[in-house]
Amino acid sequence: MRKIILALALLYPAAAFAQGTAQGTAPSADPANPPMIGDKPLMQVGTKKQSAKKGEKAKSQSVAQKLQACQEIDDGTKERLTCYDEIFAPQPKPKPAEAKAVSECRFVKEEDERLTCYNGFADKIPKLPQ
Repeated sequence: MRKIILALALLYPAAAFAQGTAQGTAPSADPANPPMIGDKPLMQVGTKKQSAKKGEKAKSQSVAQKLQACQEIDDGTKERLTCYDEIFAPQPKPKPAEAKAVSECRFVKEEDERLTCYNGFADKIPKLPQ
């Protein structure tokens, strides 16, 4: 038992010392002198916060906010229907039932009927704060 403790007492500080001085110097946070592995710089990975900021505006909008944004486009136009179709991709069925939710409007085959269906639900949404 004493031999194991003695061996650990000698090897543990030696291992810690070797890890800190493997490059000859301790790793630094200096961007001009990045940590190296062999002759290649160590790859730095960004945080999730940085990547989330790029598409934060588009991803942060709810379905209701997107539908209200479509309401700002002129009524009865192809552009408004395209805006709705971007939110809910059309998946026409041969004979759909009456839509009970806005997501069911995508099953309507005829464009004019699909636009009327989306408008009916979008008009019922209370105005959300910007």
